[in-house]
Amino acid sequence: MRILVRLGLAVFVLAWIFGPYELRSAVPIWLPFLIALGLELNLFVAGLRPVQPTRPNRGPQAADRERYGYADDVEELVLVRDGDEELWIPYSGESDEEEEVSPLDLSPVAPEESDGRRLWPHLRRFATGLALVSALALLFWAVERNTGWNGLDGGTRAEAAARFSAEASRVAEKRVTIRCDEGGDYVGAVQHADGVGLVGGRLAYLTPERCLDLYRLAFADEVRFNRTARAIAVLAHEAWHLRGVSDEGTTECYAFQSGVGIGERLGLSRDTAERMMRRQLADNALQTNNAYRVPPDCRDGGRLDLRPNVETFP
Repeated sequence: MRILVRLGLAVFVLAWIFGPYELRSAVPIWLPFLIALGLELNLFVAGLRPVQPTRPNRGPQAADRERYGYADDVEELVLVRDGDEELWIPYSGESDEEEEVSPLDLSPVAPEESDGRRLWPHLRRFATGLALVSALALLFWAVERNTGWNGLDGGTRAEAAARFSAEASRVAEKRVTIRCDEGGDYVGAVQHADGVGLVGGRLAYLTPERCLDLYRLAFADEVRFNRTARAIAVLAHEAWHLRGVSDEGTTECYAFQSGVGIGERLGLSRDTAERMMRRQLADNALQTNNAYRVPPDCRDGGRLDLRPNVETFP
């Protein structure tokens, strides 16, 4: 059990680091470490509890009664030693005339064990588990520090954020600022949001993961279709909030349309940008959160069509 728990923790941490973004956004990384630490403590405490010894049945078994001719005898039988031979004999209590016999003591004699010797194996196992948890935490810290958005130098991050802000300002039709929430104070797994912006305000936050996807597109010409598409849609979504649109479904509809232009300016071809936003629109229909579902008017020629004279949508 202990080995399976540790193996499961190691697999999960590696999957969290190198796996899909959906896993990182759904499960905070501290949660599996907290569960693993709790399990190690539980196993350690359980090992310290004294084990109640089970006393064996010292009475004769059915085979013994049958062997010595007492199968139908209900009297108590006692195991005694006659020289080198052990015998079961009936016993109804001592009398003055009976020859004194000494029943065999069949109780198991447990070797005395000092508290230190009994505690050491549990301490060793607990220390091993704690070392594994610490090693995985150190691995996560090293990977997170040297890769991803946080792995970029400060000047590069500032330049990228300025580029994102310029794109958002075009959509919001005023000067706004996009910041990447590196501390996880406003967006991320805990808040269950990839971005947040005050309706009508001038400041919005994106998760570092979305900022990294946008950076890879704009600065490294690296495209990961679904992740890149979602990052563009999130940036456009928050820009429309800053512009003053509050309804989430309407904001999503506008974001998919504006996302085509944002994608082009960040380095995509027109065809790829349109396919990305059409994919986002199709995925929106699968949303379980109705607040983000686009209204029926989000279609070509509909009330929310920003370009009614253009046949393509979004």
